[in-house]
Amino acid sequence: MHFAKRLEKIPPYLFAEINRKREKLVAEGVDIINMAIGDPDKPTPAHILQVMHKAIDDATTHNYPPYEGMQEFRQAAAKWMERRFGVTWLNPDTEVVASIGSKEAIHNTFLAFVEAGDYTLIPDPGYPVYRTSTIFADGEPFTMPLKAENQFLPDLSLVPEEVARKAKLLWINYPNNPTGGVGTLEFFAELVDFCKHYNILLCHDNAYSEMAYDGYKPPSVLQVPGAKDIAIEFHSLSKSYNMTGWRVGFVVGNALGIQGLRQVKTNVDSGVFKAIQKAAIAAYNTSDAELQTLMSVYQNRRDTIVKGLQSLGWPIQPPKATLYVWVPVPNGYTSAEFVNLLLDKCGIMVAPGSGYGASGEGFFRIALTISEERMLAAIGRMKDAGIHYF
Repeated sequence: MHFAKRLEKIPPYLFAEINRKREKLVAEGVDIINMAIGDPDKPTPAHILQVMHKAIDDATTHNYPPYEGMQEFRQAAAKWMERRFGVTWLNPDTEVVASIGSKEAIHNTFLAFVEAGDYTLIPDPGYPVYRTSTIFADGEPFTMPLKAENQFLPDLSLVPEEVARKAKLLWINYPNNPTGGVGTLEFFAELVDFCKHYNILLCHDNAYSEMAYDGYKPPSVLQVPGAKDIAIEFHSLSKSYNMTGWRVGFVVGNALGIQGLRQVKTNVDSGVFKAIQKAAIAAYNTSDAELQTLMSVYQNRRDTIVKGLQSLGWPIQPPKATLYVWVPVPNGYTSAEFVNLLLDKCGIMVAPGSGYGASGEGFFRIALTISEERMLAAIGRMKDAGIHYF
């Protein structure tokens, strides 16, 4: 018995070695402060739970759902896009599809459009699924470096002509995981023009659209004139509404892009449980005030960890959005070396930037998914261990 050769191209899981160390330290009685995983620690809001409880008791939710999502769910998604971004043109029947969170929809988009010999243009650092899904689809990933000096935006002039002409998908993710970078409508317009010129499907992973601070409102690529012709956008309830385990979201945009994704999904999954779709509709009707209450928790945590790191010499500024703070490692360390140092000397677990791509080397990622008290304890441990940036 042998694995498929494509598995030889899949890199080891990002947290595998760190998790082994963590388990060993926990077995030795070490109190681990885990800031590595972007999994919200707060419960799903009560009004969403109430709708879910009622929907579970409704026997009409117990059978197979429509593959593309219930009509009322797709209509609610389109209305949310109109209310949030002013995108008024979405047809729920042809330009909206329900997804099992974002991850499966992202992966299935590669299966729908990428063949052997095709390129995909993916950000580096970036969500590891972009690379691994390219490999599963027998494509070739071409990485677009995200550099601090360019506000963590890709430089399209660095994409060779021969690569662009063979590319099927271009992926962006703003607000960005892991860097916390944000995109503007002007930049999105450049991407739309580029993708139209080369006939590339522009895919915007907008999972963090609501996780923004200090009054900042991240845009949608679908706000750009002409985006309808070339772009699709992925949304998830996981982070914004503390619903990572619920696995529900939607994809909207170009009808051909949605058609391809829909065709794959009808062959590999059976849709989202109807009761969860009803709960998701309730989530999309969450008031701005209640959503801001949720976001204020993360904004306070962001401020706590940034100020703490600044007190230890780190030259960082608070990100405008996402669940993460992207932090440079001190001179003399690789990302992996510094992450292991924090784990060994302080019992602190963070994610090495190199796990998100070669351009992530020299950074580590902190997730804002623990309490401010635990964050302050982490800063205290670093101070006591003599760990500073300089």
